[in-house]
Amino acid sequence: MSEPLIEVQGLYKLFGNEPKKHMHLVHEGLSKDEILAKTGHTLGLKDINLKIQKGEISVIMGLSGSGKSTLIRHFNRLIDPTEGQILVDGTDVVNLNQAELEQFRRHKMSMVFQRFGLLPHRTVLDNAAFGLSVQGVRKKEAHERAVEWLETVGLGGYENQYPSQLSGGQQQRVGLARALATNAEILLMDEAFSALDPLIRSEMQDQLVELQEKLHKTIIFITHDLDEALRLGSTIAILKDGELVQDDKPEEILLNPATEYVEAFVRDVNRARALNVETVMQPQTFRITSETIAGALKQMRAHKDDYAFHVTDDGYQGTLTQEGLEEAYEENATGKLTEEHYDDVTQIAPDAALEEILPETISADHPVPVVNEEGELQGELSRDALAEILSPESSDNMSATEQVDAKEPTDKKSAEPA
Repeated sequence: MSEPLIEVQGLYKLFGNEPKKHMHLVHEGLSKDEILAKTGHTLGLKDINLKIQKGEISVIMGLSGSGKSTLIRHFNRLIDPTEGQILVDGTDVVNLNQAELEQFRRHKMSMVFQRFGLLPHRTVLDNAAFGLSVQGVRKKEAHERAVEWLETVGLGGYENQYPSQLSGGQQQRVGLARALATNAEILLMDEAFSALDPLIRSEMQDQLVELQEKLHKTIIFITHDLDEALRLGSTIAILKDGELVQDDKPEEILLNPATEYVEAFVRDVNRARALNVETVMQPQTFRITSETIAGALKQMRAHKDDYAFHVTDDGYQGTLTQEGLEEAYEENATGKLTEEHYDDVTQIAPDAALEEILPETISADHPVPVVNEEGELQGELSRDALAEILSPESSDNMSATEQVDAKEPTDKKSAEPA
């Protein structure tokens, strides 16, 4: 893996008049409540170690009071740490002087706020261009760039409106355009969509994903909503009482929670909606490569299963069964494989959500092939694997028999070719 763009090392924040005086209590292991009772100081963050890769959406989440907003405000030094380092491209932000910090904020990081942060007396265009004007960009150029970004976020034609004339979702789009217009490499989004109605919030999530596919920004996204985190995050870091309890890929958070707290956090998540095929598919190592019926049957008989995927230099062709090959061999032993010899099995995409492919997987007699856009076979997905993921013993989800009307696998045919 490449070097992280951002690395947080041993970060602590103790709020109060004399934080350094009382840091020994933190290192001695006293709890947040004990420190507050003894000193009147509040422990905000405790020994945070975090790596954020370039070009990814890294979600930091937790309940109210977990320290997530405190943490994101350390990245651009809106809050100074009591101890620790915040390395951005190898530079420790904690050591920047005031002039260096101002340049860092203007050019390296932009922030999108929960409550939009728009200037009510300025037009949409001026609001979108505000960060550029702070950077010293000439007004004409700033407006031209702002217009482009307003069009990108779906607000072309709204340039002369004022924030009060816009809906909440539109106001947040202006905030997003303002942040993107500065061309900052890193985008900080602190509960950016939480003030929006559910439908608009979902639309903004979709737009952020679409924009990220084009822009590849490094985005640090704060939320208390696990569904939002799973939808957006390349990685998810979960905080509890100022401590980082798990930092992992979304599927690992769901399938392998590190603590009871995380397990409780993810218990009610709809796994079929949150996980995709690639997360749970198995590798498919055996492939039939012969182009003739006889050759395919010979390869099939040497394999333990009674089905296999036919793959040529042109990629995945179809699913073959031993029973079908036996019948085809009896009719034409020297014939070539054609489309008529393939079983009626629907291929599924690796990035498809599990809920989208449930019918195909449940109704198929054999594991279904996972095929990418280029037609390459990536693996297979079986009912058993799907049932195991959707019905873990610790989950409150429906049982495997309720979710998957499993059928007994067909008996392997033992007939020999004539």
